[in-house]
Amino acid sequence: MKNNKANGKAKESRELALHYMEALVDVARESFLILDPNLRVVMANQIFYQNFQVSKGATESQLIYELGNGQWNIPELKDFLEDILPNKKAMRDYEVRHVFETIGEKTMVLNARQIDSVQLIILAIEDVTDKKNLEEKLAECAKGLEVKVAERTHDIATRVKELEALNKTMVGRELKMVELKKEIADLKKRVQNGNGKNGNGKNHNGNHKNGR
Repeated sequence: MKNNKANGKAKESRELALHYMEALVDVARESFLILDPNLRVVMANQIFYQNFQVSKGATESQLIYELGNGQWNIPELKDFLEDILPNKKAMRDYEVRHVFETIGEKTMVLNARQIDSVQLIILAIEDVTDKKNLEEKLAECAKGLEVKVAERTHDIATRVKELEALNKTMVGRELKMVELKKEIADLKKRVQNGNGKNGNGKNHNGNHKNGR
């Protein structure tokens, strides 16, 4: 009698917990599965059916690995549900990437909690495929930009060296021009000084002859 009463209360508690879970997951933006201890689907929310293109009839009471004709038979998911979760009771941000036959490659982040009191597992599945693809594209763009910046920096550095070499050449030429101009000026001065002396000598000789 006591056992029947206890079983009745346990069943009532489980149904009440399931009712509250259903109310919560129905308004969630992520896909949710509620599993029994044997990893069979007790219920799923509407977002799950939409995102993974499966029906309610083909989902409820099914072993999770058999969903979608075995599309959920994912090694990482098995590790998560059978090895990690039972030991930790709760697990956050476990990333799984898988190619589904109907919807293609998906990157999913799994969060789960095992509720021992009512023998249920609540599994949240966030589809981060678009986010991951965007991150990868941004990473590729950043890498390409880094390469272009490096190439541009190398080109600028090369150009700077060329300009420095040209500047040295021009400065050297200017110094040579200054020296050359100075030499020319000195030569002109010498020529002018030499012409002046010759002229004075002629005048002096002429006067001397006239005196005779």
